[in-house]
Amino acid sequence: MLDSEADRLSELSDDVLLNIVERLDITDVARIATLSRRWKQIPAMLSKIILTVRSFEPKHRWRKSTSHDMVRANTRMVKATRSILESRTGSLYTIQLMSMQFYLGDDSISIGQTVANTIGTQKVASVEFTILTEPGKNCTSDMLTYGKQFMSFFDSCPNAFGGLAYLWLENVRLSESYFPKIFGICKQLEFLHLWQCDTGHLSLLEVQHPQLSELVISCSSHQRVDLKWVPKLKVVKFNVFESPDDPFSLGYVPLLQTVSIINTALSGHKMLKLSELLRKTAISNLHLNFKSEKIWVKPEGRKQLLPVFHKLSLVNLFNISKECDLTWTMFILQGAPILKKLRIMVRDHLCDMIKGKRRYLYDFSEEKDKGLECEPSAPDFKHHNLAELRFYGFQAEDKFVRYVRNVMEAAVNLEAVYLHKDPGCEKCEPRLRNDWTSTETLLIRDKINMGSWSNAGIHFLRRGQEC
Repeated sequence: MLDSEADRLSELSDDVLLNIVERLDITDVARIATLSRRWKQIPAMLSKIILTVRSFEPKHRWRKSTSHDMVRANTRMVKATRSILESRTGSLYTIQLMSMQFYLGDDSISIGQTVANTIGTQKVASVEFTILTEPGKNCTSDMLTYGKQFMSFFDSCPNAFGGLAYLWLENVRLSESYFPKIFGICKQLEFLHLWQCDTGHLSLLEVQHPQLSELVISCSSHQRVDLKWVPKLKVVKFNVFESPDDPFSLGYVPLLQTVSIINTALSGHKMLKLSELLRKTAISNLHLNFKSEKIWVKPEGRKQLLPVFHKLSLVNLFNISKECDLTWTMFILQGAPILKKLRIMVRDHLCDMIKGKRRYLYDFSEEKDKGLECEPSAPDFKHHNLAELRFYGFQAEDKFVRYVRNVMEAAVNLEAVYLHKDPGCEKCEPRLRNDWTSTETLLIRDKINMGSWSNAGIHFLRRGQEC
């Protein structure tokens, strides 16, 4: 039976066979290559080679992987990398994507040198490195150790890094001069994600790169990231930063389209003025996530915001605490004349929030919407381009009803309002499963429409439903 099935597969054309095989894990591809002479040629024909170290880790249901498990997985990863790539020697097929995920360590150099040899002898369109560290090891001493390991790895494999289009790096503290060296050698780099990487607490990171199009910086302890000259940068994401001041400054970034900022603000964090933070740019997408804590954006007037908001078409304001009033968000409408979609999420996500005495220890603000006073909008203010308002975490409270009604009255061409209940969380709110009842929808719709002339349709969506 198995032989006949294998025979039928062998009758398929190379293109069809490759299409099937490329959907499999690379470790399964290696096993398939042992079936016959024809199948042995398959690895040399693959257009995508994706190797992940976690596929070599033991699947323990009852415990997490240990340091020993990770070392063994990395060793297997090295062997698989050599086996797959060296079997392609002389292959005329282009590798469209070569993606490697591995743990930073002594074996990293072997992986890097094998990749560098492949880049030098075969046609490779795009190379990705995801460099992991052991979970839980992220204190200062660990970061210094990982930093030394990474610098040794980088210095040993400049040709591999010179061909990278994508780099994920985590938990490393490097010397002050090393990031310029990375940017200088990784000339093809298009995507860079730095998770808890720095050159020292509250240090400055300067970015100059001709090809970089997306930069993600997570859990940063930098004082500031200076995006000095990044002519192809389109996306900037900052996910949690320690600096009490502006997390980044923008220099020459003419193509910047999307800015995403996620932060848990403490009492000492500065209220960011978007007109100053985004100056010299005209973005089209803005994503702000407040992690159910203090609002850290300062409402501003139309005059200040129009230069940076005049192309803004999509705004997400997520994880606004239930304690906060929402009136302050109207400054977005006033400053963004061509805004098409506005999405609001109101919830207290307990998984993200610090509770009890620790709030005082870390100086969390107890007034989450303090300092949000803004200029009142003109009584006749109208917005002519907003087409969609989507509200996650809507409740039949007066402040929510009033907010939706205010947006509907201001947005004269609004087409649809989508109301979602709290999206819930499997960990902290597993019981949030009930959807809208017909009674709820009738009462809420009547309350919102009371005294309103808007023609926008009001839609009540089930959990997980998006349209």
